[in-house]
Amino acid sequence: MAASYVALLALCLFLPPLLLVAWKHWRRGRAARHVTVVVLGDVGRSPRMQYHALSLAKSGFSVTLLGFCNSKPHDELLQSDRIQIVRLTDLQRLAVGPQILQYGVKVVFQAVHLLWKLMCTKPAAYIFLQNPPGLPAIAVCWFAGCLCGSKLVVDWHNYGYSIMGLVHGPSHPLVLLAKWYEKLCGRLSHLNLCVTNAMQDDLAENWGIKAVTVYDKPASFFKETPLDLQHQLFMKLSHTYPVFRARSESSDPDTERSAFTERDALSGAVTRLCGRPALLVSSTSWTEDEDFSILLAALEKFEHLINSGESLPSLVCVITGKGPLKDYYSRLICQKCFRHIQVCTPWLEAEDYPLLLGSADLGVCLHRSSSGLDLPMKVVDMLGCCLPVCAVKFQCLHELVKHEENGLVFEDSEELAVQLQMLFSKFPDPAGKLHQFRKSLRESEQLRWDESWERTVLPLISDT
Repeated sequence: MAASYVALLALCLFLPPLLLVAWKHWRRGRAARHVTVVVLGDVGRSPRMQYHALSLAKSGFSVTLLGFCNSKPHDELLQSDRIQIVRLTDLQRLAVGPQILQYGVKVVFQAVHLLWKLMCTKPAAYIFLQNPPGLPAIAVCWFAGCLCGSKLVVDWHNYGYSIMGLVHGPSHPLVLLAKWYEKLCGRLSHLNLCVTNAMQDDLAENWGIKAVTVYDKPASFFKETPLDLQHQLFMKLSHTYPVFRARSESSDPDTERSAFTERDALSGAVTRLCGRPALLVSSTSWTEDEDFSILLAALEKFEHLINSGESLPSLVCVITGKGPLKDYYSRLICQKCFRHIQVCTPWLEAEDYPLLLGSADLGVCLHRSSSGLDLPMKVVDMLGCCLPVCAVKFQCLHELVKHEENGLVFEDSEELAVQLQMLFSKFPDPAGKLHQFRKSLRESEQLRWDESWERTVLPLISDT
């Protein structure tokens, strides 16, 4: 009798682990050519993870992409028959109760919801996770991987705790908790990718994490925009944003004119307008790591130079993006009394953004890394479009922008204003500095995302 109880106890103890191991092996066999990509954020505003999904699909993997669906992703991703997008529910913070309780409720909901979605999706050989945000996603994806036999790949874009520190301060309990969690759970991954060599070194020295640097590279659709497509884009945007509308009517009523271009009614040929304004573009997520007061102060100085008689063009400044500080900066912009400068802040469709960059005359980046270790993807995209860039200086920017080689680096509004004056002093003369930068970018052989990914990421998941 006692022997029967011992046998039953042994069966109860050992059967569940054996069943789990057998289930994991069965799942792993089904998962060989499937990958789950997780973004605990808006998929449409997560281009790098979209590029991972597309590259995986092109390499023969089927992909399930989990994330919030607040913005439309690229058409190429939507049209791929190898990629399935699974919507995650975006729970906003509670409006009542202590702040730490609000965060706690949101984190618990996201953890349970994400785990449920992961367990319901097709078995995956790998789970690719964007970090940040990594709380609670890193631990949840690791646990799901343990249950299903999936290997966790964390793609470090930045440190989540450092972004929280911009809002709450570096010594806030939530920030300290997030740092502890990120450092602890970050070591659970099977593979780690990161965006700069500086971050690779920091992860190794301070976190005990070995990572492979995978630089952001422009996708193939980031390129110079042909003049006829520029005109189509300007006319499309002019229906919503007055800055793109013609300043004066053509003598021919059949001629179609925007602020920058016109199309001949008979031949259909598109030409740039004589005396057109210069088009300056910046993109942002309107967060604390980008100080747009620097750009506004530089534009005020530029306006003063024009009023003083300097031979400079009028400017159209387009700042694209969504984010928490957009309303704040929109109010500041409305308070400016510009006569020669127009500013608009649109949110563009995914397909229109590359066309705008490829149509612009100058790009400006105000991204200051919260950790000092990541690089602005917007600059990568601008350079891919052969668009000269002025970027604010921070710790590892030199890994992307080489001052006086592929762009200019500034530290404050005074320096930016001087650079704007120098770049636009002969606009649109081909002998000007702006044209020289563009010519240099055209002649440089820029590596594109697909080729870079095949060299760096594909061997890692093929060998493991």
